[in-house]
Amino acid sequence: MDTHALADQRSTFSSKGVWLVALGAAFWGLGPLFRVLVLEYLTSTQIVLLEHLVLLVFAAPIVWKHRAELKGANWKHWGALLFISWGGSVIATIMFTEAFATGNANTVLLLQKLQPLFAVILARFLLKEQLPKRFGYLLVVALIGTYLLTFGWSLPQGVMSEVVGISSLLALGAALLWGGSTVMGRYMLDKMQYETVTALRFLLALPLLFVFTWSENASWSVPPEQYGSITFYIILQAVLLGLFSILLYYRGLSETKASYATLAELSFPLVGMMMNWIVFNQMVTFAQLTGFVLIWIALFYVSRQQ
Repeated sequence: MDTHALADQRSTFSSKGVWLVALGAAFWGLGPLFRVLVLEYLTSTQIVLLEHLVLLVFAAPIVWKHRAELKGANWKHWGALLFISWGGSVIATIMFTEAFATGNANTVLLLQKLQPLFAVILARFLLKEQLPKRFGYLLVVALIGTYLLTFGWSLPQGVMSEVVGISSLLALGAALLWGGSTVMGRYMLDKMQYETVTALRFLLALPLLFVFTWSENASWSVPPEQYGSITFYIILQAVLLGLFSILLYYRGLSETKASYATLAELSFPLVGMMMNWIVFNQMVTFAQLTGFVLIWIALFYVSRQQ
């Protein structure tokens, strides 16, 4: 496909793109439901590696079919793809997990909420995106909503005394990588089709995942009676919450500004809250409902301005 025609095709933004990004991100909120069932036998790195091996079956034919799109890729494009795959998919997840393991959970969650700010700043400077006049207010409304979803009306305990530390730096690094991945994804969608970007995201992550899994040196021993259920959960996680959700996400991102898309990704914590309520019977508070409403108000007005 001619790259100039593709760029022209992607230059028109639509409100549908915002909701496709939100829907794709919403599926990520279902991930813990399946992953917690497998973590008893495998580590997070092992699970992610197995999921990517399943996705290889889908990704390899897509890359081969669209191989002509790779011919014109320069070092900037490959750098962006590696940032998305290695930075956003692998390293950021590890950093966020390690931050939880070594630091105050409230601090980590609070700092992770800075992800939209990083994405907006990077989109402004790297993609030269022009933001509408009221976008700053919508961003503040959305951030307040996510704060209420996480902490309610109160100030997180222990946050002020632990803002500076290794776990905080890891949380900030993960937020920066995830925000940057949104911007790099939008950059690549002016060069390649969203199916190609999705497939390369999975393929390029495999070498790094093999290195991390090998260095982890964890046991692969799984009880034979659990083979069937674990295989089912991993395939379901890979296909539904990996391939399908990422395809939706990049399809929407191809029609959405990166700065808008990062707000649409806040559907992830919304679904997480709903799953805690429905599956784990955790009572939803008035503060969380308020946060829920604020986020959806922000998403509605963002989609109207696309």
